[in-house]
Amino acid sequence: MVLTVKDMMAAANAVVPRIDGARAQQLVAEGALLLDLRDAPELERAGRASGAHHIPRGMLEFRADPDTPFHDPELRKDRVIVLHCASGGRAALAGKLLKDMGYGEVYNLGGFADWTGERIEPVDPGM
Repeated sequence: MVLTVKDMMAAANAVVPRIDGARAQQLVAEGALLLDLRDAPELERAGRASGAHHIPRGMLEFRADPDTPFHDPELRKDRVIVLHCASGGRAALAGKLLKDMGYGEVYNLGGFADWTGERIEPVDPGM
């Protein structure tokens, strides 16, 4: 069966709950990992959530698998993970991927604009 993006998004949204900024803040305060999936230029342009951990979406599989030399120890299967990207699509797909890899509690915050907590503003490149 050939999959479309619509199919993949529907499957992801079926297994990765979408949460709001207040719930995300609560989970992070309780020890969840806030994971920013945007690419580095996006962070440079828009800033980032204070305390967020950054792994570009394209590296997630390698960082999430403890058997690769690229594993990121912040990613633990017993830790709650709250994902966000720019608008929520990559976060949904990444959440399903993590669930498929055995990560238990994964949430999709949506986009960076949905984070209601403290932010670190982009650095002025002219400074």
